[in-house]
Amino acid sequence: MSDQIPLFIPGPTNIPDRLLSAMHVQTRDHRSPDFVETFAPVLEDTKKVFRTTDGKVITFPSSGTGGWEAAVTNTLSPGDKVLVARYGMFSHRWIDLCQRHGLDVQIIECPWGSGAPADKFEAALAADTAHEIKAVLVTHNETATGVKSDIAGVRGAMTAASHPALLFVDCVSSLASMDFRMDEWGVDIAVSGSQKGFMLATGMAILCVRPKALAAMETAKLPRTFFDFRDMMNANASGGFPYTPPLQLIYGMRESLKMLFEEGLDNVYARHFRLAEGVRQAVHAWGLELVAQSPDLYSDTVSAIYVPEGFDSNALTSRAFDAYGVSFGIGLGEMNGKAFRIGHLGSLTDVMVLSGIATIEMAMADLDYPVKLGSGVAAAQECFRSTHVIAAKAAA
Repeated sequence: MSDQIPLFIPGPTNIPDRLLSAMHVQTRDHRSPDFVETFAPVLEDTKKVFRTTDGKVITFPSSGTGGWEAAVTNTLSPGDKVLVARYGMFSHRWIDLCQRHGLDVQIIECPWGSGAPADKFEAALAADTAHEIKAVLVTHNETATGVKSDIAGVRGAMTAASHPALLFVDCVSSLASMDFRMDEWGVDIAVSGSQKGFMLATGMAILCVRPKALAAMETAKLPRTFFDFRDMMNANASGGFPYTPPLQLIYGMRESLKMLFEEGLDNVYARHFRLAEGVRQAVHAWGLELVAQSPDLYSDTVSAIYVPEGFDSNALTSRAFDAYGVSFGIGLGEMNGKAFRIGHLGSLTDVMVLSGIATIEMAMADLDYPVKLGSGVAAAQECFRSTHVIAAKAAA
């Protein structure tokens, strides 16, 4: 009997055997010349995923939360004002982190299921005539609600307000799965991690930092040691780390980048959209509703789905795990007990997604949900079959 639990959570994602093999290596001397030959190309190639030419990739042995902390502590000072919209659990956690660091956090409250409010950002920035706001913080893909925000729209709002604030973006659950355009969107710091689109184990925070944010280090007074950009960049310049690096993850990252480039980034994004569409068609067939309020907000990496009135979403995810050995995402924060989540990112195929849809359908039937067994599977099958036909015709 296999001890592998199939994952349909929005990260950590399933790790392909190819990446497991790449990480399953003996340790080595991280100060040796051959490590430099391994590590330097990883940093350079990762820039292609961020779609940047002038950004600098910086990694830390951490999760995305450590990446948030690094972004804040290297560029800001105690008492600095930052502007954040709260529309899900992860934007909320970024707010909490900033408050704990003694920053003055100006919060725009938004309904969960909505996205980053570019119009409200513009109004707040236009009102800040003294330019006290030093950074705008945005979650690109809100994992708790399955909402994708328009980062280009936020940058447009900042430009319209003629405001010089930095733009920080959490792309932990979108990078390497959904299109991200760091230079084009004017992002100053982007924060991601190894355990989602890169299909690796948790343990590497992956940041990209552009020149304006690097310049802010000169005046930033928040304390940092482990997460110091300057220490890391100085060590990286000679191909090393200021302390012991996560060697196995670096080997895995090298192989992950090869896999992404072999498939082609645009094809990776198209695959994620297609798989997400299959899940969304299943949700529609079940007669259920997505948490995301409109199609322009739909995430291609995770769908958050309301359960019917009188049902407990936590009981549903527990049933899927206990009875069928499959993990789905629980409802976080305001969604606790109200919604469950299907992660559809990373190393997934049509058939794998269909198995997840079939499993959650069985769990719903077990708990007497008003859902016809097989309805979601059939809807997703039609979606996948029709898009295969379209792809075949386009190639002909």
